[in-house]
Amino acid sequence: MFHSSVNMETCEETYPAHSRVQSVRLFRPLAVRSPLPVIVLLHGGDFVSGGIADAGTAAATLAVRLNALVATPGYTLAGEKPFPEAAEDAYAAIRWAHANASPHGADAQRMVILGEEAGGNLAAVAALMAKDRGGPRLAAQVLISPMLDPTLTTRSMLNAAPESGARSVAGCTAAYRRYLPSTSDRLHPYAAPAYCSRLAGVAPALIISVDGDPLRDEAENYGAALIASGVTTQVSRLARVTGETHRWSDAAWGAIVDFLGPRLEHATCP
Repeated sequence: MFHSSVNMETCEETYPAHSRVQSVRLFRPLAVRSPLPVIVLLHGGDFVSGGIADAGTAAATLAVRLNALVATPGYTLAGEKPFPEAAEDAYAAIRWAHANASPHGADAQRMVILGEEAGGNLAAVAALMAKDRGGPRLAAQVLISPMLDPTLTTRSMLNAAPESGARSVAGCTAAYRRYLPSTSDRLHPYAAPAYCSRLAGVAPALIISVDGDPLRDEAENYGAALIASGVTTQVSRLARVTGETHRWSDAAWGAIVDFLGPRLEHATCP
C-alpha cells in the first residue's frame, strides 16, 4: 500500500531476486496522470555496502522531475555472495518492474535502468542481460560515474591522488577483491562491461563522468565503445563543483532530465 507525503507516495514491497527475496521501495508523484514511465534505480556502495534507504533522495527527485514511478531494489552485497549474485539480482529487478508496472499505474514500455558507481556497473549489466536474454526492452540506461573496469588500469584511476580523499586504486581493489574473488571473472562481460564485445543493440545510454574522478576514463571509454557499436549514446563530463556531491549535482540532474525527458514521453524503445 502506498503512503502519501508532500508531493509523493511511497511503499515498500519485495521482488524475487536471484536466490532470495529482496526489498524494493517505490516512489511516485501525487496528482500525476497514469500511466507513468518506470525508472529502476540501483544504489552505489562499492558492491559491499549501501541499501535502498541510500537511494531515497535521488529516487524521490527522479519521480518528481520526470513524473515517473521509481523503483529502488535491494541487491545482494558481495559480503554475502560475490558475483554473479548482484548482477542477477539487478536483472531480476528489471524483470519484476516490467511485470508489475501496470498494477502500479505505470507503462512497462517506457522503462529505464539507472545506477551510480557500483550500481552503474549493475545497471549496465542489466541492460546487457536484457539484450542477451530477450528482454525486457529498455527505453534507456543511465550510468553515473559507473565502475566498469576491474583491471583499474585507466589513466584517471592510476593518477588519482590518495590525499585528496578521492576514490583510489586501493579502495577499488578492495571492492573488486570481494565482488570478484575469482580472477577468471574479472573480464566476464557481466562483471566488466568495459570489456564486453557484444554491445550492439543495447539500450540507448547516458553516461555521466566527472572531471577529476578516478572513474572518469572507464565511463568515457565505455561510452566510446557503445557509440562504435551503433548505440545511441551521450557522454556528459561534468565539472567537479566544490561543496556538491558531484554525482547528483545540478548539472547531473540537468543532463539526466534532458536525456530521459523525450524518451519517456512516448513508448519508444530501440
